[in-house]
Amino acid sequence: MTSMTEYTTQTNITLIQLDWADAQALAMPIRKSVFIEEQQVAESEEWDDEDNSATHIIAIKNGQAVATARLTQKGKIGRMSVLKAHRKQGIGSMMLVELINTAKQEGLQDIKLWSQTHAQTFYKKHGFIACGDEFLDAGITHIEMRLNI
Repeated sequence: MTSMTEYTTQTNITLIQLDWADAQALAMPIRKSVFIEEQQVAESEEWDDEDNSATHIIAIKNGQAVATARLTQKGKIGRMSVLKAHRKQGIGSMMLVELINTAKQEGLQDIKLWSQTHAQTFYKKHGFIACGDEFLDAGITHIEMRLNI
């Protein structure tokens, strides 16, 4: 399961969809940098069995993997991470749109995610609606958000 979507914007980003066997060499260093090192998430909490069955997306810029996210079979988007030097360039939005389109193609009716509370506005811009109360995950405040597609 490998597919590529070229974005010919000023950001010169290529998005690649991969299964975990092909994605992990690219995704793991990004997630380690963002979640384990930058946000101090315990390594034991970062890696889970969902990776094996999820669809992973990797953003490539100038030949370098700079961002990643995943869509689980149950319709949950997660592990959205962009290397610090590449934030605020629209890469997260490109990946999110690609994952929403993938969910539609897979026939999902709705998708959900757990947003870190500081990122809620980002997801709201893409139509996600906050549901329920804030909660802690890996020591970071989150809120569940949903999108009907």
